Amino acid sequence: QVQLVESGGGLVQPGGSLRLSCAASGSFGSINAMRWYRQAPGKERELVAAVTSGGTTTYADSVKGRFTISRDNAGNTVYLQMDSLKPEDAAVYYCNAAVLRVGLTTSPINYWGQGTQVTVSS
Repeated sequence: QVQLVESGGGLVQPGGSLRLSCAASGSFGSINAMRWYRQAPGKERELVAAVTSGGTTTYADSVKGRFTISRDNAGNTVYLQMDSLKPEDAAVYYCNAAVLRVGLTTSPINYWGQGTQVTVSS
């Protein structure tokens, strides 16, 4: 079983910064892509940013230039540095990881974190 544990959410004023972390633990081989999604009340969950095992990153247009996704050297922790936060960034942020079982290089399984609340308000 694999667990994704998120941290770093909270309340911040517009223009401020937060750094989210998501650490994977449990029994697994390796992790392919790691992603951050967010879901605001009454809206669908949307992809915010993703990083592959090779370090390639992609971002939603709404966060380009303000958010930075990264992974640690072991590849099991993903970060989301959020700068110049806007009220419309407020949401529950979820970590997602495509995890490969031990001994396998294909057919990753998607796991989700429990979510962390980000509130942007003055």
